[in-house]
Amino acid sequence: MEIIFDHKSLSFIVLCVFGLAWLIQMCYFWGLFSRLAFFKKKKYDNDNPSYEPVSVIVCAKDAYEYLVDLVPKILSQDYPDFELVIVNDCSSDETTDYLKILTDKRPDINVVSLTQSLNFFHGKKFPLSMGIKSAKHDLLLLTDADCMPENDQWIKGMVSAYRKDTEVVLGYGPYFMRKGLLNKLIRFDTLYTAIQYFSMALAKRPYMGVGRNLSYRRELFYKNKGFTSHYTIPSGDDDIFISQVANKKNTRIFIDPNNRIESEPKHTFSSWIYQKRRHYSTVNMYKPSTNRILGTLLSSRLFYYVSATLLFCLPPAFSCNTECPVYYAAIGGLMLLHCISMDWIYIKSAKQLGEKKLYLIFSPLYDIFFTIFTTLLGIRNTISKPKGW
Repeated sequence: MEIIFDHKSLSFIVLCVFGLAWLIQMCYFWGLFSRLAFFKKKKYDNDNPSYEPVSVIVCAKDAYEYLVDLVPKILSQDYPDFELVIVNDCSSDETTDYLKILTDKRPDINVVSLTQSLNFFHGKKFPLSMGIKSAKHDLLLLTDADCMPENDQWIKGMVSAYRKDTEVVLGYGPYFMRKGLLNKLIRFDTLYTAIQYFSMALAKRPYMGVGRNLSYRRELFYKNKGFTSHYTIPSGDDDIFISQVANKKNTRIFIDPNNRIESEPKHTFSSWIYQKRRHYSTVNMYKPSTNRILGTLLSSRLFYYVSATLLFCLPPAFSCNTECPVYYAAIGGLMLLHCISMDWIYIKSAKQLGEKKLYLIFSPLYDIFFTIFTTLLGIRNTISKPKGW
């Protein structure tokens, strides 16, 4: 069978773009994301008597409805020595009264109260800094007021990842399963983001964590002058900070499908889009090498889907002396292999992280949506910053 290429045609150029994008995507799937998908976890020892004291820090702003559920759950954790630090960030609801009653009953709970005149910037960085300053222990474990541990082993699980040289432990912060398309999109986006930062950490290139489930040492926080370099940016207390302090030697991950800490997702598309815009606005603060990796990932996804669509709209880029539709069969075969690889990696990763009922057999549809969505958000943020920045 003789194949003849039309090297000067637009179809040939698009075919080359498609082939390169396909190859890059497969490298990401099997060279990077497979690190999480096939990660072998080591069980921690529940009887280990040497667990280090921990300060659990929660920042709360008008979070009474969440604290009444979260506080008892944290206090019931199966861990020998820990304190709970709650930072009341200028709350105007019943949070202040609840914390007053709580500390009267439990004086061991460390409550830090802030007034409006103290927090000069928007966001969580100032309250979190005050919580870290008030913490008694060097080992810090951070979460948000609207989060909820699934069981009493959360602290023990995160601490179990620490080794002699460990200064940062990245955990998973999924969202509660709710009805509706928005919830599935949010949970898939959370899964995909986790696949990226966990896989990068396993590849010795950590670049971010999520403040819903994150641990690091207070000594590391002060050694790097806290959030000083990006204090005026509302977001970034987790991803920007971790991108600055984490390295291949001091960072480990903790994942357990049966030991997670979940939080309440956004309930409207507008609030979710605003949340995503704030997150993407911090990307420019990442290391250049990290941005190159993430940028190549997004651009290869975009070029892959655009070129694949064009290939079926343009004349064939090559012809052969046979009636067999080799051209479209070859393209279809590559796309099928891409789809199978994507499904396999996402399904295996979801199992590692305990994500259920996301119908990941349709992951190509999710992927197409988020390729377009992320590109548009990037363009929107380039034109104008999110409100409050």
